[in-house]
Amino acid sequence: MFYRCAPHAPADHGHGYTVAEGKKHFTVDIHCHVALPGLNDIFAGIEPSALQARAERNPLTAEVNAKQGETIAANLTDPLVRIADMDRDGIDVQAISPSPYHYNYGYPADATRQSCHMINDRIAEIVAEHPDRFVGMGTVPLQDGDMALAEMKRCIDELGFKGIEISTNVEGTDLTRAGLEKFFAHASETGTLIFMHPIGSSIQDRMDDHYFRNLIGHPLESALAVGHLVFDGYLDRYPGLKICIAHGGGYIPAYWGRFDHPWERRDDCRTEINTTPMEHIKKLYFDTVVFNEPQLRHLIEIWGADHIVMGTDYPFDMAQPDPVGHVNSVKGLSEADKARIMGTNAAELLGIEVPVS
Repeated sequence: MFYRCAPHAPADHGHGYTVAEGKKHFTVDIHCHVALPGLNDIFAGIEPSALQARAERNPLTAEVNAKQGETIAANLTDPLVRIADMDRDGIDVQAISPSPYHYNYGYPADATRQSCHMINDRIAEIVAEHPDRFVGMGTVPLQDGDMALAEMKRCIDELGFKGIEISTNVEGTDLTRAGLEKFFAHASETGTLIFMHPIGSSIQDRMDDHYFRNLIGHPLESALAVGHLVFDGYLDRYPGLKICIAHGGGYIPAYWGRFDHPWERRDDCRTEINTTPMEHIKKLYFDTVVFNEPQLRHLIEIWGADHIVMGTDYPFDMAQPDPVGHVNSVKGLSEADKARIMGTNAAELLGIEVPVS
């Protein structure tokens, strides 16, 4: 596959993506966030759930997070700052999604629907201003299945978004038990990408120290979500689902044998699925935010280069700092597979045109 190489400039019409001059491959960052300043002010005076209201109980972590919030404010909100960083890092296109702090599942659904409208509209503005650099993924009030479905339809049909970002649970309720059957059915029918990204941990009591609610909590939450999607049969029930799991998929892609082994031996692991869990996990996609070459190489070797997509977690301190170099570092990876991981897999998932000469 050949790409048109040119300096980045606004497209004349539609989404005229190009490959930056001097680069081999078209690159897409599928995991990057934006924020809308003051958005959560609309919840002032509204009683949140206990999980929504949780405060950072480790003073040092609270201090570090506060400083980070000040440092990255412009990166989260200013598209021109973001584009400069993309050029520095060799990223042609970002699939921008809301900061997970904008999920707000722990408030009344009507209020969250309003916040979803506001951040989704802002993302649509950014994409419209820079159509050659960004595609949009939205957020929905997942605590209400009908509202979530309606906002997903608005995002895709009216705003032109390419995917929806969701958390790994709804205020501690697993996705397969949260009344989201219509939401998942529509995503399956339309081929809408679901980008699954955790926020904190629903298991809090032992997660206060050392930023464990992120370091351990995020991959653990993803593992639980993947487990329910697999063992509850959702990947069979909704065969058109396209789901990408952030942070390399959490713990399960590295330890899938602990799913397959009991499935072969225990009746309580076979209630909803008739083939091995691994066969179901193969339907999922994982980003490259795993930070080291052996872990990324393992993901590619086990799940295939066609199911790995490049991500960063921009602009947070848990981001992959050199996404293109990270992919290039993988021993023995062909240029064709690098092209898939760096951009063409994401382009296919998002339904965007890959630039060709």
